[in-house]
Amino acid sequence: MTRKKKKRNITADIQVKSNNQSRCGLCGKTTNLTKTECCGNWICDDEDQYVLFSYARNSCFRNHRHYTLCGYHHVEGHAGDWKDCPQCREDIETEMYVYYGTNEYNFEKLENPPDYEPTKCSKCGVVIRLGTEGFTQSGDEYWCEVCGAKEMDKMLRRTKASSRRPKGRG
Repeated sequence: MTRKKKKRNITADIQVKSNNQSRCGLCGKTTNLTKTECCGNWICDDEDQYVLFSYARNSCFRNHRHYTLCGYHHVEGHAGDWKDCPQCREDIETEMYVYYGTNEYNFEKLENPPDYEPTKCSKCGVVIRLGTEGFTQSGDEYWCEVCGAKEMDKMLRRTKASSRRPKGRG
C-alpha cells in the first residue's frame, strides 16, 4: 500500500504568513515600521520623508502624532485615555477636537464626537473646514484663503507705503 503525498497549498501558506506580518495600521505597508509611542500600534517609520513647512500629509508617523487626539494626548503628557481626557477637550476648540478624533490618521476613532457650529470666514461667510482647508487667523477672526490673501495684500501695501515716507528731521 502506497501513501499519497499530500500537496501543500502554497497560496494558503503565503496568506497565513502575510496575516501574521506586522502592517502599518494606517496605510497597510509592511516594511520600515515602528510602534507609536502613544498607543503602541504599528506605523510606518517615515517621518524623515516630511519636508519642513511643506504641510504635506505623506508621513503616517507624523500624521498620527500631529493630527490625532491620541498623538496630542501623549505629546502633552496627559494622564489616562485620550478618548475621555478632559484636558484634551478643554485645550482644543471643538471643530479641531472632532477632526483630530475622527480623521483617517486614527487607529481608533472618537465615538459620539460633540456637535459644533462650523467655522465661517469673518469676511465673506464661507464655511472653512479647519482640519483640511487653508485659512488665516487674525485674533478671533478666521479668513478663508481668498479673503486672507486680500487682507495680507492690504497689510503689505500699508507696510510698503509707510516705509516710503520720509523720516523726520532731527
